[in-house]
Amino acid sequence: KFEFNPKDGIDNPALSLAEDTGGEGVGEPRFYLLSKDSTETFGFCLHEELGCQGHVIRQVEVGGLAQRRGLQDGDRLLQVNGHFVDHMDHRTVVQKIKASRNQVLLAVLDGGSYEAAKALGRDLSQMLPADIRPRLCHITRDKSGFGFSVSGPEGVKGTFQLSVRQDGPAERAGVPPGSWLLELNGASVRSYSHAQLTRKLKQSGNKVTLLVASSAVEEFYRLQGLQITAALADTSWLPFKVRELHMVKGPAGYGFLLKEDDCISGAIGQFLWDVDAGLPAEQAGMKEGDRLLAVNGESIEGLDHHQTVLRIRARDDQVTLLVIDPAGDEFYQSVGFGAQRSPSLVGEP
Repeated sequence: KFEFNPKDGIDNPALSLAEDTGGEGVGEPRFYLLSKDSTETFGFCLHEELGCQGHVIRQVEVGGLAQRRGLQDGDRLLQVNGHFVDHMDHRTVVQKIKASRNQVLLAVLDGGSYEAAKALGRDLSQMLPADIRPRLCHITRDKSGFGFSVSGPEGVKGTFQLSVRQDGPAERAGVPPGSWLLELNGASVRSYSHAQLTRKLKQSGNKVTLLVASSAVEEFYRLQGLQITAALADTSWLPFKVRELHMVKGPAGYGFLLKEDDCISGAIGQFLWDVDAGLPAEQAGMKEGDRLLAVNGESIEGLDHHQTVLRIRARDDQVTLLVIDPAGDEFYQSVGFGAQRSPSLVGEP
């Protein structure tokens, strides 16, 4: 039976996938969804230590968010938002956590189990579910419709399963057959009746954006006592992509201007203009009106113009910028999923 977790802002500690250690002294990964506000920290530090393998959880603040959820000193970080990170360098993993902004899903293994697994030559990635992310899918209607139908228990609100037509628009947009609908155009469907959902779909015109979860993903979150959120979604199926621009400064500089202006959302953003022909910015693929999201892998959200310029100038002769064009920016804002919010968009190697 499909059930949404009835709690908002989950406070219960994460559960293990299994209690059996297999008799080899190796426990199971633990999962934690950490949600904070903009004034808080996650309440731990990530260390790279000489003579100690893995990404080590340290300085767990007493009474802080991480400790309240159950993270422990010495735990090893295996996964960030569904991405296996044990093989990645320390800086990349830190960037992934920072890019998550105010919500991050972590998978950890206690220090003793981690060391035992390494000694046994275990593939740690095999201890984790293959895919634990919902999907954000953008569907354009064809002459026969969106290519999916909706079913659910009679008289029950918010529980909708999708049947997907083979080779139809929904399948091409990445909607898994039999998946569960969580959001429609950025709004939760939890309170919708079937009639309300049908009406909302008709009002969407020729395009619709769905947050969906396969049965396996929904079951994983339910067993862990965690809430599925759009911030954790796999966005690789969406038609609009952020772009990473790596530039090496030439004799005439990078060849662009940075200007502060209002974003579509009403917030203040940093935009790229006056891209000079033939200089590094144009050669890297910069376009007039691109919005800047991150500098050298770190989000610029909350920085003013002067602070952003200092970030760009921090390295004398080169810089890597993450940008999105106006059409993509407008799309993400329209579904309540600003490009800056997504760990799948910002901070990916």
